[in-house]
Amino acid sequence: MSTEPDDLALLGLLQWVSPALPIGAFAFSQGLESAFELGWVTEEASLGDWLEGVLEDGLTRCELPALSRLHAAWSEGDGEAVAEWDRWLAANRETAELAAEDARLGASLKRLLGSLALLPEEAELPEGAGYVTLFAWAARVRGIPVRQALLGFAWAWLENQLAVACKALPLGHTAAQRIVERLRPALVAAVDEALALPDDELGPALPGLALASALHETQYSRLFRS
Repeated sequence: MSTEPDDLALLGLLQWVSPALPIGAFAFSQGLESAFELGWVTEEASLGDWLEGVLEDGLTRCELPALSRLHAAWSEGDGEAVAEWDRWLAANRETAELAAEDARLGASLKRLLGSLALLPEEAELPEGAGYVTLFAWAARVRGIPVRQALLGFAWAWLENQLAVACKALPLGHTAAQRIVERLRPALVAAVDEALALPDDELGPALPGLALASALHETQYSRLFRS
């Protein structure tokens, strides 16, 4: 397979990272709504700081390197490695809400891929596979190279977090675009680092996000499911 994405692969990536993809990602804030409630994130500057921290200490060390390994495992037909990394990701979900989000998005993406006749053989797919595992397969089946798959995944995460902020904070869309401008280089750097990290350096370090997510489970008034 070519290391450069062709036009169909690019369109496939845009399909998988589109906010219009019917998997329900809009319903989850990944602890961000709780950070608003607690007063940890209140405006554009603190939101940018929060997102940069989650990207650096979370996605860079967890979802993105795991996605690269899953992409390789799917490409090589290594079902054991797919199952191993799927379990590893599940073990790194520190709260019930984060675990439920990964499972529900994974199940939704599985249903969507099934409706498009794009699922792998049932025997190849781990039972209850999470979202990152299904995203890796979806990227592989569309012929999306690993680097572009990671960039797309990170971009979708950022867009979803900004959509949450625009709904739950007094944050305008222009301010959201300023944060995009601030974090675009950070997304590229995160992918560079994620692709270079060895296995023994993986694992998120996000105690604040875990606490926010745990507190969100009992938050009285909320718009999002995590």
